[in-house]
Amino acid sequence: MPLHLTKVAYGCDSVDYLRERLALRAAHGPTAFLTTRYLPKRHEEIAADGIEGGSLFWIIKHQLVGRSPILKFGEAEGGRVAIHLAPELILVQPRPKRAHQGWRYLEGKDAPADLGSGDMASLPAELAGKLAELGLA
Repeated sequence: MPLHLTKVAYGCDSVDYLRERLALRAAHGPTAFLTTRYLPKRHEEIAADGIEGGSLFWIIKHQLVGRSPILKFGEAEGGRVAIHLAPELILVQPRPKRAHQGWRYLEGKDAPADLGSGDMASLPAELAGKLAELGLA
């Protein structure tokens, strides 16, 4: 099972806005990317070449709501690290997650399942998360 990262989608109040931001970042190249100060110590477990690697799971309003596959880690300006992401946002079954600064690891066995294109994918993240908590999703 791959290892993942979680990160608060700072400044995003909806999945649609996050999707727009990822598209804007990807408009300047083949991938979207964000920068961080330090290379994750377990980066080799996350970005496995040729094997299904990990994803960056996004937190909006204290819910894990979607993920972007991590393609690779690279260098960015100013000695920072670039985390290159696939530009698509894959919705996941919302799960409560406390906000935090920076990123945190998420084991593959603990990652929420992808939603696909069913009815839950069209619900607001907060409502879908409550339904999931009740076992109705």
